[in-house]
Amino acid sequence: MTMDLGLLILQVVIGLLMMGHGAQKLFGWFGGQGLRATADWLASMGLRAPRFWALMAGLAEFGGGLLFALGLFHPIGPLAIIAVMIAAIALVHWSHGLWISNGGSEYSLVLTVLALVMGLWQPGAYTLDRVLGIALPQPQTFWVGLIIVLLGLAFALFGRQRRAMATPHRAGQATS
Repeated sequence: MTMDLGLLILQVVIGLLMMGHGAQKLFGWFGGQGLRATADWLASMGLRAPRFWALMAGLAEFGGGLLFALGLFHPIGPLAIIAVMIAAIALVHWSHGLWISNGGSEYSLVLTVLALVMGLWQPGAYTLDRVLGIALPQPQTFWVGLIIVLLGLAFALFGRQRRAMATPHRAGQATS
C-alpha cells in the first residue's frame, strides 16, 4: 500500500507539472508563449515543420502528463515524457553540459530516467488502468513505443536544416 501511494504521488505531481509545461506551449498559460512562439523558437533551431513539432511537443507534454497523472493507458504517458525530454536535452541543454545551473540537461535527464523507470513498472493500484481493467501488453508496449519514440526523434533531429554559415568578413569591411 505504501509503494502504491508513493507511485500515486509521483504520478500526479510529475504528470501535472508536465501538463502545465505543455499548456505553456499549446495555450500560452502559466507564463508560456503559446504555439506560434514555440514554433518560431523551434524554427530558430533548424527544425523543419516547426509548427508541427511545436504541436507535437505540446501535446506530448500535456497529453503525456495527463495520462501519466491518471495512470491511464500505461506506458503511453511515460513514453511521451521520454520523447519530449530527450528532445529537450538534444536541442537545448546538451551544449550547456550537465548541470541546470549552466542551462544543462540535469533536470531533463532526471525526468527521462523517472519516466523510463515508471514506464517499465506496472501501474500502481491507484490508477485508472487498474480501476477500468485496462492492461496494454507489457513489456512489449513499452519497448515498441520506445523504438517509435527514438525513430521519431531521429527523424526530427537529423532532418534539421543546416544553419547558414556566417560569411567571414574581409579586412576593412564594417560588420553589423
